[in-house]
Amino acid sequence: MSRTLQDLYREASKLSESERAELAGLLLESLESEPEADVEAAWAEEIERRVREIDSGKVKTIPWEQVRAQMHARLGEKR
Repeated sequence: MSRTLQDLYREASKLSESERAELAGLLLESLESEPEADVEAAWAEEIERRVREIDSGKVKTIPWEQVRAQMHARLGEKR
């Protein structure tokens, strides 16, 4: 029995928020090809650099709620 995309969407919509997020991540991963070694190494280096900056106090983090509010404010201004 074949399912339509709409059927799958309706069924997936009944999942909890965390389950939908996990499903979305799995679907995105299924679209990605094998990562290139030099790209992975560059990302690892960048992540380590950013963590060092946070740990040293050079960079301060912003709470997600504040970032989200700023994004919504900017999007509201452009409408």
